[in-house]
Amino acid sequence: MTETIRILDKYDYPLLEAMHTGLEEDYVKRVFDRLVTGDNRLYGLFYNGRMVSMAGFSIYKERYAMLGRLRSDRRYNGNGFSTALLEYIMHEAFQLNGIEWVGANTEEHNLPARRILKKIGLTPYTALHTAVTKDASMLQSGARPWKRVTELSRKKEFVHKHYVQPGAIFPYECYYPFPASEALFQEQDLKEWSFYENEAKNRFLITKPDQKKHHYLHAIYPWSDITEQNGLWETVEDDYREFSRQTDGDTYIWMDLTKEEADSLPSNHPFDLPSPWILYGTAKAAWLEARRVMHNRIAFVDSQDDFI
Repeated sequence: MTETIRILDKYDYPLLEAMHTGLEEDYVKRVFDRLVTGDNRLYGLFYNGRMVSMAGFSIYKERYAMLGRLRSDRRYNGNGFSTALLEYIMHEAFQLNGIEWVGANTEEHNLPARRILKKIGLTPYTALHTAVTKDASMLQSGARPWKRVTELSRKKEFVHKHYVQPGAIFPYECYYPFPASEALFQEQDLKEWSFYENEAKNRFLITKPDQKKHHYLHAIYPWSDITEQNGLWETVEDDYREFSRQTDGDTYIWMDLTKEEADSLPSNHPFDLPSPWILYGTAKAAWLEARRVMHNRIAFVDSQDDFI
C-alpha cells in the first residue's frame, strides 16, 4: 500500500474523471487545461496507483498562493489523504521564489474543508458574503453620483491608507481576497480600475470588471456604512449600466460584505446572499516558525526516548 504525490498535466484529465467525487457539475472539469498551466498548479495524491485526492493553487502578483480545487474520491474518505495533499502543496508553494503568503477560501458550512485548513496550520482572517444583484436601485438616495478620481497619486493614497497600511483584506478578484500589500496595487491595475470620491472627500469606491462564468462589476468599498452614504449606490448603478452595455450574457453587481454589513441591509434588499466564505491563510514567516517549533518538539521527544 503506497502513497505518492505528483504534479498533474493536461493528460491527467481522465484521472479526475475516474474519481467518485459526488459532484454532479464540477467547474474544474471545464477549465482543467487552464488549471495546470501558467500561474496555476494541480497535484494528485495516488494510493495504489489510483488518484484519490486532487488540489492545487493559483499564484497572484508573484506573492500570494491561493489553495483550492480540492477534490476527493469518496471511496477513500477518512484516510487523511486530503490533509496530506494540502500540506504538501502548501510546502511546494512556499518553495517558490517570492511567495510570502498561502491561503484558502472556503464556504462557512463546509466543515470538513475548514477542519483540514486548520490541521495544516492556516488561520481564519474574515468571513465575507458574496452579495450579488442585477439591480441595486432600491438602495439609492436620489443624490448625485460621486466624482471620478483619475489622478494616480490619489488612487495610491487611497489604497495605501485604507488597505496596505492597516493590512486590511482586499478583494482583489471575486472569490479571491488577500491581506493587502503593495504587490496587489500595481500601477497598471490602478489605472484600469475606476475610483470615485464623495463630496466630503472622506469616502471612496473602487469598481472593476471581473468574470467568473458570468460578468461582474466588482464594487469595493472599505467602510461598513453601505446604506448611509448618499450617492454611493447611484455611482455603482451608473457604472453597472455602462459595464452591462459592453458585455454579453448575464452581468451582475458583486460586493463583498462582512456579516455585520449584510445584517445592516434593509429586509427587502436586492442581493443574493449565499453562505459566507471564510478566508484562511498564513504568512511565510509564521509558517517557518511553526515548522521550527514542530521540529524542535520532535527532536526533544526523540532525545527523551534515547534517554529512556
